[in-house]
Amino acid sequence: MVGMKAETFFTQAENESISSAIREVETKTDGEVAVMVVDQSDAYPEGQILAGGVIGVLLALIVTELIWGDSLWAFALTALVLSAFCGWVVNYMPAVKRFFTPNARLEIQVQDRALTSFYEKGLYKTRNETGVLFFISLFEHKVWILADKGLYKKIQQETLQEYAGDIALGIKTGKAAEILCREIQNIGEILAKHFPVKPDDINELSDKVIIG
Repeated sequence: MVGMKAETFFTQAENESISSAIREVETKTDGEVAVMVVDQSDAYPEGQILAGGVIGVLLALIVTELIWGDSLWAFALTALVLSAFCGWVVNYMPAVKRFFTPNARLEIQVQDRALTSFYEKGLYKTRNETGVLFFISLFEHKVWILADKGLYKKIQQETLQEYAGDIALGIKTGKAAEILCREIQNIGEILAKHFPVKPDDINELSDKVIIG
């Protein structure tokens, strides 16, 4: 999945099935559901630098041994050049960059990007503060579900992340759209229980998948 683009992650049929799941849920609750997919939540330059350094130094050891023997100066210069070159190459190898980026850093960045997107896309502006964002970040293989403060009175973040974990697993197994639709329905049941649809309810957010 690393290297996939948000624009093409879901097929047209899958996009339509996701939108349909959102519309169905919103017929039963005044909650508003949105789905957003982004390529990545950050550039992670530290992962690129670390990967370039480690790979460059290892290659420098080999090259120096084969050509210059035990020359420390030759090793230092070769390591510097190869580290810079490998760092540049790693920028085009997402899987390698991700391997060298700590998982905790990925987790925190996805959370931050989800929160930023929640406000940038105006999801906090729903009438009863009942917006829910399913945020998918492809590079990190992570999903974060964020709810507005009106919902946090009834739903804990830990509960939302259990659903997010299922979606992340679905992405890895090639069933992203199928499981996403299922979890939208599951959270929709919670929303319908605590926030049933009202006679004057209107659709405040787009049902289409948002591309970040």
